[in-house]
Amino acid sequence: MRIRVLALFERVVHHAVVMDPTDPFRPSIEVDAIVRDGDADGPLLLPAPTFMALVGGPELADAPLRALARQGRVVDHQGVAHVVFPMWTATD
Repeated sequence: MRIRVLALFERVVHHAVVMDPTDPFRPSIEVDAIVRDGDADGPLLLPAPTFMALVGGPELADAPLRALARQGRVVDHQGVAHVVFPMWTATD
């Protein structure tokens, strides 16, 4: 699954769209947003509810989220579960 970030603030993704829905068990992220100092200082965080919506709903997102959690890619940030993206790509 390839996700494009359109808005980012202090490492948290605020708006994103799916570019390729294939394989939500292996999501990747690309950033097509203005990135200011502090916005990308560390792994990017995609809120789990946003991931669920991008995948197609809670039922479709359950298995991928559980797999990502087993890999250590789901963390709590300000009381909300987030999918962690330690690496990302900037778009042209």
